[in-house]
Amino acid sequence: MKKVIIVILSLVLLSIVGILTVNFYVILSTKDRIISIEEAKKLNDIDCILVLGAGVYQNKPRPMLEDRILMGIDLYNNKVAPKIIMSGDHGQEDYDEVNVMKNYAVDAGIDSSDIFMDHAGFSTYDSIYRLKEIFEVDKVVIVTQKYHLYRALYIAKELGIEAYGVSSNLREYPGQFKREIREILARDKDLVKTIFKPSSTYIGEVIPVTGDGDITNDK
Repeated sequence: MKKVIIVILSLVLLSIVGILTVNFYVILSTKDRIISIEEAKKLNDIDCILVLGAGVYQNKPRPMLEDRILMGIDLYNNKVAPKIIMSGDHGQEDYDEVNVMKNYAVDAGIDSSDIFMDHAGFSTYDSIYRLKEIFEVDKVVIVTQKYHLYRALYIAKELGIEAYGVSSNLREYPGQFKREIREILARDKDLVKTIFKPSSTYIGEVIPVTGDGDITNDK
């Protein structure tokens, strides 16, 4: 029995070491791609700004999503890229992140035609896979909170996209410790996905980001 316990504990320890090793690898291999707005302004030929979705409530963005949108607007107004893609979950009629995101940016003065919506950005992997395969993006600035940027940038790198990240940490967010723990496992999961490169949940017609963003409107 004692030998069995030792074997089990050894396997658990090895699993933890493996999970943490992958986590730190993802962070270390992407941290140099996280830049400031001032650095982003010096980039050339950026196809678009990708704003990753998060929670909405009663047709309004929750704080984390609001900060992502605000940072995306700031980058656009600083002419970092000519287009924005709002990518999020619109898998159900009564839950719609992307229209909330786009409407917020339009209300802030951004031309609707410069804002694309990716209605099938159900996960970080889906959003970035579709960024290349659907919107034909080669060079992007990704906007999300810093803890999430490492994974997004790693996926982009492995899918052949030149990506930079700008953090949207504009305030403190309750429950952040739990998010950080979940993110460790998510980094491991998506590293494996980038090895096999499965298709995103939905694949539709190509919508070049060089075109008119209103083609993605559904309302």
